[in-house]
Amino acid sequence: MPFKEKISLFEKRLAEELKSSVEFIEAIAEDLVSAGGKRLRPKLAFLAADLVGANNEVAVNVAVAVELLHSASLLHDDLIDDADTRRGREAAFRRYGNIVSVMSGDFMLAKVLGILAQTNNAKFTLLMSKTASQICEGEVLQFQAASLESYSFDIYYQIIEGKTAALFVAAIKGVGILANLEAEQQKALEDYAWAYGRAFQMRDDYLDLLGNAEVLGKPVGGDLKEGKATYAVLKLFERNIYEAKEIVKRHASKDNDINRMIELIREYKADDSARAQIDYEVKKAIKAVSIFPDSVAKSELIKLANNELKRIS
Repeated sequence: MPFKEKISLFEKRLAEELKSSVEFIEAIAEDLVSAGGKRLRPKLAFLAADLVGANNEVAVNVAVAVELLHSASLLHDDLIDDADTRRGREAAFRRYGNIVSVMSGDFMLAKVLGILAQTNNAKFTLLMSKTASQICEGEVLQFQAASLESYSFDIYYQIIEGKTAALFVAAIKGVGILANLEAEQQKALEDYAWAYGRAFQMRDDYLDLLGNAEVLGKPVGGDLKEGKATYAVLKLFERNIYEAKEIVKRHASKDNDINRMIELIREYKADDSARAQIDYEVKKAIKAVSIFPDSVAKSELIKLANNELKRIS
């Protein structure tokens, strides 16, 4: 089955899960479905299924459960971050209010529980439970680090694994669990997802400071304004660049702070260090799937990982 048809199966099932007799919930759900996004997690689920010979039903169940969990977290995150937009549209809580936005997120979490009940697989349920916990811990840790000014590479990795990589793991390993793969193959899928997820978030963080604002569709430096220290900035901290620490501490509140941070990153070659670390994670991801026979799915997974070396948006 062509990939477009597989994604159509996913989109149809997602829309069915999000149906509600309550107009505001339905409207928020329709926005999420139509906005789409990169649909990386569903893509990973389908590629994992193709890689190991699992059927489309397995991939759809995993993809929809993971995407519902992700969407619920986005609704909650936008409220916490006081965001104005989500994927180019007005954030749900701006349009409908805090209560509607939070409860719509909870509605999606309830739908996840329904899918878990239907799959009737304790290991998959435990995986999704762990993923939900990791998302929450990652978001709170990010806030905690900025509030307490407790920055380190260990904390940074915990944050990006909780925010992003954990969902990639759920999408891929979930398929492995429901397909009853052997432990070695499940471990390979999980290792790929952790490494690719870290590379993906690190590339996002890199672009937030060093990307092209027009291509990104948003101003650069958003992380600095929230008091976040991402990989390149942490490399400056490692070298005890006092000015960089002060910029993060004041949330880049001065007019030239973002430009100055970019200058410092380039001056001390922290951008090279960030790209080298992304390359390291990409190589780990590719190595992880080397145990599987060559196939179109394997090539696509490798291509996805390699894309993080050059992605511009």
